[in-house]
Amino acid sequence: MKKKQQQQHGGAGGCPDTRPPAAAAAAAGGGPGPGGGWRRRRPLSLLPFLSLRDYGFCMAALLLFCLGSLFYQLNGGPPHFLLDLRHYLGNSTYLDDHGPPPQKVLPFPSQVVYNRVGKCGSRTVVLLLRILSEKHGFNLVTSDIHNKTRLTKNEQMELIKNISTAEQPYLFTRHVHFLNFSRFGGDQPVYINIIRDPVNRFLSNYFFRRFGDWRGEQNHMIRTPSMRQEERYLDINVCILENYPECSNPRLFYIIPYFCGQHPRCREPGEWALERAKLNVNENFLLVGILEELEDVLLLLERFLPHYFKDVLSIYKNPEHRKLGNLTVTVKKTVPSPEAIQILYQRMRYEYEFYYYVKEQFHLLKRKFGLKSLIRKPRPRPEFFIPSPLETEEPIDDEEEDDEKWLEDIYKRNKSSLHNTAALTTEMRRQ
Repeated sequence: MKKKQQQQHGGAGGCPDTRPPAAAAAAAGGGPGPGGGWRRRRPLSLLPFLSLRDYGFCMAALLLFCLGSLFYQLNGGPPHFLLDLRHYLGNSTYLDDHGPPPQKVLPFPSQVVYNRVGKCGSRTVVLLLRILSEKHGFNLVTSDIHNKTRLTKNEQMELIKNISTAEQPYLFTRHVHFLNFSRFGGDQPVYINIIRDPVNRFLSNYFFRRFGDWRGEQNHMIRTPSMRQEERYLDINVCILENYPECSNPRLFYIIPYFCGQHPRCREPGEWALERAKLNVNENFLLVGILEELEDVLLLLERFLPHYFKDVLSIYKNPEHRKLGNLTVTVKKTVPSPEAIQILYQRMRYEYEFYYYVKEQFHLLKRKFGLKSLIRKPRPRPEFFIPSPLETEEPIDDEEEDDEKWLEDIYKRNKSSLHNTAALTTEMRRQ
């Protein structure tokens, strides 16, 4: 009888309790006799509210989450800009959150460089930055030098020193090839830039040098006073087909050096400069946008750097601003013949490889933020021949001496127009 009772209650010599969980729980709560009977220890006492089946379900869900996270990382992971921000801001620690507050800690990078590429919408962006700097209170730093993109070692050191000592948060802008601040012991800032289709950039520059834009007929005369009349009215097809220096390599190797840097080989059209430019885009540029999709560029800049670019899209779309911005459109621009365009494609092989690479990265970033690009049939890529690795000549076109003065004038006009529009709107509301 005693042996049977031990087996019934799972005693020392008995079998495991096979009763349903409810019955087992009742037995564990107390048995016959004044002491409550035999108490059984629940499995996994650290989780008293979970049964074995619930525990197994939780572990399976955790495993699925881990596998899904791994799959997500292998298929692109988080947007690259988040990784860049972590790189610039460092890893958060307990002391970061609970220690004494460091000086001028900002939630986003407080040192930004816009080494703007010529004829890629930089006038429009600089005009916006002048308005935004006053609106948001950041330090917009410009340069009095507008046409020197390649610097000696001493010039690099001097410029980096001047930029690094500027009051933060700052945004520095100038036509200059990429500068490696860390090479000279400085803190590497965040870079941003905008590029455009290389042939379109070249054509815009070609006619801009000759005929200027809608700001005034005399600006191009001031810009290129030594240009002879026969050169000023040189047909674009003749320039290309007859291999004039202005329309042949290495003058056409223009965009890549802005991202490759100050090394002498960055001036030579070739794989070395191309790959170095791609590497710098990945490691040092927060965003490289496409001028053909400028509104999306501004939208992403507003998301990435809100303390610089908040409300930039609404300002850009303001009719008064758009009317003033249209003054920068190049006049008397014509389209070359298909044969001439084919030759330009051939001479710009590396420029187009870089442009397509940047465009692909930009569209990937847009997709990760839910922005849809217009689906267009891709332009056929012609068979390129490899251009001779000649050194790039110093560009002539970079937004020359009167550019900053004009930007200041148009900024004041734009500011006055926006103020008048706001006052008129307020008065209409009162009425």
